[in-house]
Amino acid sequence: MEPTRTPTGARRARFAQLLRLETTSGVLLLVAAALALIWANSPWQESYASLMELRIGPAAMHLDLSVAAWAADGLLAVFFYVVGVELKHEIVAGSLRDPKRAAVPVLAAVGGMALPALVYVAVVLVAGDVDALSGWAIPAATDIAFALAVLAIFGRGLPIGLRTFLLTLAVVDDLLAILVIAVFYTASVQLFALLGAALAVLAFALVARSRYDFWWVLLPIALVAWWCMHESGVHATIAGVVLGAFVPARPVHGQREPRTHRHEAAVRPWSTAIALPVFAFCSAGVSVVDGGGFLQLAAQPVLLAVAAGLVLGKLLGVLGVTALITRLTPLRLPDGIGIRDLLPVALLTGIGFTVSLLIAELSFDDDARTDAAKLAVLIGSGVAALLAAPLLRWDARRARAADENRDGVPDAVQQRIGD
Repeated sequence: MEPTRTPTGARRARFAQLLRLETTSGVLLLVAAALALIWANSPWQESYASLMELRIGPAAMHLDLSVAAWAADGLLAVFFYVVGVELKHEIVAGSLRDPKRAAVPVLAAVGGMALPALVYVAVVLVAGDVDALSGWAIPAATDIAFALAVLAIFGRGLPIGLRTFLLTLAVVDDLLAILVIAVFYTASVQLFALLGAALAVLAFALVARSRYDFWWVLLPIALVAWWCMHESGVHATIAGVVLGAFVPARPVHGQREPRTHRHEAAVRPWSTAIALPVFAFCSAGVSVVDGGGFLQLAAQPVLLAVAAGLVLGKLLGVLGVTALITRLTPLRLPDGIGIRDLLPVALLTGIGFTVSLLIAELSFDDDARTDAAKLAVLIGSGVAALLAAPLLRWDARRARAADENRDGVPDAVQQRIGD
């Protein structure tokens, strides 16, 4: 007999379920970014800048960080923890478990990161801005939350294989982006602090596999791991994905479901409601009214390089690699899905947003290039979403119209997005 929920408990459960929806995450990200842009370009823009520069935290622990730094280094680690848990589940029991099935989206993710980087490098070299080469990884990232939200809203009725392809690609993309941040955007490493982080991660892994994986035991260990990673010089968000990767993805101690499901369900609402929107609010506040305004930012080669990388580089990288692989090797796409069906999905991978904004903050020392890169991320992500949405809607209508036997299920497609 299940315990009876109180009205308050039922409301909390419904609210938590709402926060787990992909559409909720996308809407909150969009609203937070819009509010930041409006405030940063309003007559009260100085108060926004002052809030972002406000320093809080204990100086003795080297944690007297600005609000913007706390959002990027601290809150975003929560999002990366969810990514780590999701990645672990996909590798052990999900779409990445079968190498043959995962090979095409995995290789498409590699192409979808390499070509945008090449487009970026080509644009800045042609423009003669050699100092901007450090931002080559900005257009290489894909925002899982935003991309899946657009697919869920406009792709209802499409084959579920498209969502699996996008999810697999985006997860691998995030993993590669995390590796890029760890390798290319770490100036120096304090080995003693890194050893401390490794020991904390080991302790977390042992507790996470034990019978005592209570949140009030795991959270202090996770905070120690995060602080040690922060002290080591490696970007602190890496701690999130590493910790998430050590959560068991198969049932243990007689439990009915893997702990990755329970951890994801517990942490995702915090990531969706707080971590991602606050980071978007702190990162997207680019002022286009100061100094030379938008024209000054547009004159930066970084803006065109990032936007072109996100829209064109991602599209050509994902589709081009997929076409080459399926034609030159025995690897194939799932039944019922062709290259044309992947066109809107390839466009969705151009939604960089969260991780792209983070890399933009790590890439440059001067504010002009940083602001131009952030504005380009917003523009490129927006263009990619606007191009993908009508294509998804069109394809979804065609899929629903294919129900010749009128059983409510498109022929040859028994499971659809939104079911």
